[in-house]
Amino acid sequence: MSSRTVIPLHPQRATAPDTPQLTSPPPLSLYIHFPWCVRKCPYCDFNSHVAHHDGIPEAAYLDALIADLEAALPQVWGRRVMSVFIGGGTPSLLSADGLDRLLVAVRMRLPLDPLAEITLEANPGTVEAGRFAAYRAAGVNRLSLGVQSFDDRYLHALGRIHAGAEARRAAELALTHFETVNFDLMYALPGQSTKHLAADLRNAIALGPQHLSCYHLTLEPNTPFHRDPPAVPDADTAADMQELVEATLADAGYAHYETSAFARGGLRCRHNLNYWSFGDYLGIGAGAHSKLSSHEGIVREMRHKHPGAYLAAHHGGAHHGSRFVQDRHAVGVADLPFEFMMNALRLTDGVPTDLFEARTGIGLDAITPQLLAARQRGLLEADRQQLRPTARGQRFLNDLLQIFLKI
Repeated sequence: MSSRTVIPLHPQRATAPDTPQLTSPPPLSLYIHFPWCVRKCPYCDFNSHVAHHDGIPEAAYLDALIADLEAALPQVWGRRVMSVFIGGGTPSLLSADGLDRLLVAVRMRLPLDPLAEITLEANPGTVEAGRFAAYRAAGVNRLSLGVQSFDDRYLHALGRIHAGAEARRAAELALTHFETVNFDLMYALPGQSTKHLAADLRNAIALGPQHLSCYHLTLEPNTPFHRDPPAVPDADTAADMQELVEATLADAGYAHYETSAFARGGLRCRHNLNYWSFGDYLGIGAGAHSKLSSHEGIVREMRHKHPGAYLAAHHGGAHHGSRFVQDRHAVGVADLPFEFMMNALRLTDGVPTDLFEARTGIGLDAITPQLLAARQRGLLEADRQQLRPTARGQRFLNDLLQIFLKI
């Protein structure tokens, strides 16, 4: 519990408006989904599909992405884009010319901030030095490398297509070509010991990335690992591993700013920070999600998930501009506090108190009972400037979020 003066919270809550009233739109990001991989990993529940032996339909997919972006322009007209994230799947399967065509198309249709962060996800097993140089020349200034581990035994257990030596080579190349590089690492892997996790962390730190994302392996539904679970470390060992990650990276100068994210030198991922601050994002590509604020309130969209259905929507002829969109709905006022907190409370420092009303259109008084309950359970700190999870709230984030499920 903070010792600072806390917000006066009254037991009676204000009535939330029927439609959120936003005084100004939040920052806007662009997410572009590339749905193909060389191989589907057994733990992965992302919208990714194994590329055919005859390759991926790159030109057709780029045509569809550009048409999708054009159809969505009326929803974001005139708004500056502060970040672009190309995720997947394995976007580093894109040819250099293909990526250049995509980013040129984006710049021609959207006002990109001059200092926009432009991130590409890459798999170490698909890396070539010439391709990295071309990606940088096309405008990518941040690379997120799916290392997962530097240890061959765990890479094999995870079904990755690269070995530890390839991961190190890809990391060195990335750090040569890009201003900011993120490594994805995983822990609590099948058969992993705390000693071997410590070695992975040492290997990562020695290479000197500006950012690390460290994820606990989760056995997600509808994955091979969920259907046939491997032997993973027990809950106590996994908790020890999480503490090891946090302590080791802190000692190496990485600030722990979000549940799984660590950065040196203030080089936090601006794109993800916009998500966590409940900013707006336009998502294009197969299965991409959008969250956009407008006079209708806050609207969520999802594109057709399967690449075949997404491409078919493009080839379907002259239809309404929403032909790429499979689902579109306004977020109900009762759901907004949970959606806001689900993002904002992942941040270790939380968010300014006035951001809740700015991003949801709901006064903070509308969630007085929930704030009181979270504070009384030792999960949340609140003062006049900031809403932040306590250390206990960070450890038991799901329990904290449950409090805000409905207002």
